[in-house]
Amino acid sequence: MKIIVDCPPVPKGRPRFTRSGIAYTPSETRQYEDIVRLYARTAKTHPLTGDICAVIVFYMPIPKSWSKRKKQLALNGEVKPSVKPDIDNLAKAVLDALNGGIAYHDDKQIVELHLNKMYSDHPRTEIELEEL
Repeated sequence: MKIIVDCPPVPKGRPRFTRSGIAYTPSETRQYEDIVRLYARTAKTHPLTGDICAVIVFYMPIPKSWSKRKKQLALNGEVKPSVKPDIDNLAKAVLDALNGGIAYHDDKQIVELHLNKMYSDHPRTEIELEEL
């Protein structure tokens, strides 16, 4: 199953708390997870049931302040986005969005995970899920 989420990647935000102590997910994270779910529903036929290998590539936007030369180096893969957001928080947002019968029943089914973060002039997230 291949899913391409055609918007800039958003990391999983830390839970926020109301004054009464109730935890909630930040709205930016919720919106991104909803977008991932929407793309996943259009790309799949049924939830995967066995062990899963997930390959996720996050294409991050290139900073507008960079020179043309540095932008080209980033597009060629010579400069990597070793800045925030952390790759594990990006992955958590995607994996949580696909959980619960969207692409698989439970994220414990993922036994192999490959992550990559790159720059692109077309920010997006590419997800490949394969049953082993």
